[in-house]
Amino acid sequence: MTLAHQQHRAPAAEQTPVRVVDSDVHPVPRRGELLEYIPEPYRTSYFLSHRVGDTIVYDAPDYAHSYAMRVDTFPEGGEFPGSDPELAFRQLIIDAGSDIAILEPTVKATRLPEATSAMATGINHWLANHWLDAKNNWHQRWRGSICVAIDDPGQAVREIGDWAGHPYMSQILIKAEPRPSWGDARYDPIWAAAVEHDLPVSCHLSRGAYETMPMPPVGFPSYNHDFMVTYSMLAANQIMSLIFDGVFDRYPTLRIVFVEHAFTWILPLMWRMDAIHRARGSFTGIKRKPSDYVKEHIRFTTQPLDYPEDKTELTRAFEWMEADKILLFSSDYPHWTFDDPRWLVKHLPVHARDKVMYLNGIETYHLPETVPALDGQRRVF
Repeated sequence: MTLAHQQHRAPAAEQTPVRVVDSDVHPVPRRGELLEYIPEPYRTSYFLSHRVGDTIVYDAPDYAHSYAMRVDTFPEGGEFPGSDPELAFRQLIIDAGSDIAILEPTVKATRLPEATSAMATGINHWLANHWLDAKNNWHQRWRGSICVAIDDPGQAVREIGDWAGHPYMSQILIKAEPRPSWGDARYDPIWAAAVEHDLPVSCHLSRGAYETMPMPPVGFPSYNHDFMVTYSMLAANQIMSLIFDGVFDRYPTLRIVFVEHAFTWILPLMWRMDAIHRARGSFTGIKRKPSDYVKEHIRFTTQPLDYPEDKTELTRAFEWMEADKILLFSSDYPHWTFDDPRWLVKHLPVHARDKVMYLNGIETYHLPETVPALDGQRRVF
């Protein structure tokens, strides 16, 4: 440990119980911070030479002013929201009351799988050195994601092997857009590596690039709000592929987390899959009814929360889909869609609150049940 690290704050000896696990927090590099970690030749031949532009109109409220971020999350000095670990710590951990946050950096999706892998490698090194290090994770509240390119399975497996032993890496992070669907055997090495290292595989929605953008059968949508609905359809197709192509039968301990794909749609999908299985079970080749696989292997984050005008409709949906088994709390910090845990907990059925807010997170990510106490932290429970 260097002299500089010795001068940093140390975790308290007193422990406090974990009561909020936030499954979706977005760190971003400061300007110029990431480049040194991207391996050559892609640092120079791809990322320094390719211009970046919007792939579709992004119509989030106040985007022109705040880039769809909470206006209070911009650090001093002109950096972007999510680039200051200390500010995120104050706003998310101290003020909002989250106890452990799963960090999910954005990996630029490219048309070349090898270039996407190079970016993932750079992101992993950057995250370890700028968020999970002794200086910025002295409080032991940050947990990282091993970013990989699912369309480059060989390098993905090597990346998982390189980082699986890191004490603060808690999941593998992939995208849903690359084709073919996840039931294809080419992805089996990634599922096998996840099972070998006992890590969940998380999928955060992404806009993709070129032909990897999520596209309905009728063609590309016109606006961003069309795409936001399309992401749920994309997740539904991946779930069907995982189940009907036998991935969970081949890897009985595999855990999949869908982040920001919404979740209320899973209830009618389970009904429909179960109906097909009852009628054609002998043809499907799977060992159990599809809804059983969902409840055992798949988790969803709460944000975005589909909130109907009649709250009782949401309560009934929670009960029917057995939300206490499949949901993980998430805030989506620092985006404008941020859900404060103190707000979200009020909208959960009482019997599901503990499981959704922290118990499911502890189980899914193999997190500790206690963390070092912090002076001044607001408590949700």
